[in-house]
Amino acid sequence: MAAIHISAAFDSGNIEVLDAAATDDIRLAIRKDNGSDFYQWFHFRVQGAREQALRLRLTNAGGASYPDGWDDYRAVASYDRRHWFRVPTRYQDGELVIEHTPGQDSLYYAYFAPYAFERHLDLIARAAQSGRVRVENLGATLDGRDLDMLRFGEPAPGRKTIWITARQHPGETMAEWCAEGLIDRLLDCHDAQAGRILEQAVIYLVPNMNPDGSVRGHLRTNAIGVNLNREWNAPSLERSPEVFMVRARMEQTGVDLYLDLHGDEGLPCNFIAGQEGLPWVEDDLLSQERQFELDLQAVNADFQLERGYPIGKHVTEEAITLASNWVGKEFGCPAMTLEMPFKDNDLRPDAEQGWSPERSARLGTSLLDPILAWLGRL
Repeated sequence: MAAIHISAAFDSGNIEVLDAAATDDIRLAIRKDNGSDFYQWFHFRVQGAREQALRLRLTNAGGASYPDGWDDYRAVASYDRRHWFRVPTRYQDGELVIEHTPGQDSLYYAYFAPYAFERHLDLIARAAQSGRVRVENLGATLDGRDLDMLRFGEPAPGRKTIWITARQHPGETMAEWCAEGLIDRLLDCHDAQAGRILEQAVIYLVPNMNPDGSVRGHLRTNAIGVNLNREWNAPSLERSPEVFMVRARMEQTGVDLYLDLHGDEGLPCNFIAGQEGLPWVEDDLLSQERQFELDLQAVNADFQLERGYPIGKHVTEEAITLASNWVGKEFGCPAMTLEMPFKDNDLRPDAEQGWSPERSARLGTSLLDPILAWLGRL
């Protein structure tokens, strides 16, 4: 029987093969983000293991950035790179162990369903076909990739300015899946809610803030190991051009409402982290953020209010370096971070897929309803 082959030399691939001689004891390691100590994202292909019981040991899982993320976690797998399903996984003695028998010759495993850069380019191209959209290149990343922004609607007196960013942390692919769902609804000319929003507001949307980290297979950083969501107070073209360019564009347009889309490794639920606990926030803005959460819960049962980050988690010296905090303070507006799980949503579990691209996209479509409700209260 031929030896199996394991590879990660593709978009968002990440794994090191330590020993693959025995299918029941394959030893692997997750590579760190270039220039940093962050690591947790993995994505690799296994060939030639059809009908063989695999035991894949990610031997350095115990030193990952968020080891609590391994509790009750199951890896995802796909044969066709479209449908991703969960496979038996356990965290034991500092290792993440995946035990699975492939039914085909070629199979992919990942931390969460990947969102390929080619799909990102297709998303931008599809959006550009709509008369509602203008595509803007904000500039080049450190690896020379375009930083794409979509503008929905036309600026006009009295119209509010809404900004949405996604995937500052490249391994949080659910963020771009969520952005895709929101974009598709905004593109739907038969959706009256979307039409009403664009009569009252302009939406600026960056679906992938970190294309370099995405392609490189990073968890949390850009090409040189910089965590973009700690750069907002003082970004630079040398370290964090992605933030520098988006922030400069925001300063040109102003911001009345801001949403930043992310994923959380540990919590098995969807939640919003707003500005509660920050010293500069006025009660009116906190009330707007709280009502936004209530409105989102009312239209999507995958969203909940009971769990999230402790109030004041980011009330430290680095608070102003986070996107939602900087935007909220700079523009005096509601500014929130939407977090989605890498695990299953434990309130509404899905045994086959867990939290998935499809549910992330559906949550994205739901965001338009609280946005419209917010506009209606102004």
